[in-house]
Formats: sequence, structure tokens, C-alpha cells
Amino acid sequence: MNDPVTIKVSEIIGSTDLIAAEDGQMVYELITKAFRNGRRVNLSFQNVDYMISAFLHPAIGQLYGGKFDEEFILSHLEYSDITEDDKKTLERVIRDAKAYFKDPKRAEAARNRMLGQESD
Repeated sequence: MNDPVTIKVSEIIGSTDLIAAEDGQMVYELITKAFRNGRRVNLSFQNVDYMISAFLHPAIGQLYGGKFDEEFILSHLEYSDITEDDKKTLERVIRDAKAYFKDPKRAEAARNRMLGQESD
């Protein structure tokens, strides 16, 4: 298998703080482009000072939405230069995304109940 494409997140978005969903979407699009081209991806968090789930949900979480199966993602995506705290946040985002995409209607209903909103 060919060497992975390295995506240096802080260089791509031009910041050491990973907080914006729009930036996460940009990273997601780069990952999916590489996947569609049969490439593996090394997602590097080198020089990242701060990262939150609002960035990770679109960047990584939506990978579990059905375009790629979990086995493919596990064999084609690796992470480097990530702190233990950020790794825990990433693992939580992946767990939540898998639960959400397994049953989106149930997840939305639970969210609405939590927020005190009526379901459609």
C-alpha cells in the first residue's frame, strides 16, 4: 500500500486553535478526497494548541455517516502528534458519531427531549 498523505491540520486551516466547524469541514473534504483516490491519510496535529469537539465532529465524526465503513476508516486514517487529552476528545467524538449515525432519528429525539423541544 502506498504511503499515507499527511494532512497537517494547523497548516491547512492557518491556526493552532481548532475550534471552528467550518475548518473541520475543510479537513473532512481533504480526507474524503484522499480516500476516494485510494490513499491512506495521516492526520497530523503538530503545533495544535487547542482543539474542541465542534471542530472534530465535522472533521472526523461525519466520516462515520455512511460514505465509508468503519473498517475502511480504521485502515485508512491514522493520527499523529496528538496529545492524550485531545485523543480522548477525538475518541468521544468518534463514539458519539457512530451512535448518532446508527440511529439518527433516535439521537435527534433524545437531543430534542434534552432541550425541551417537541419532536416533529
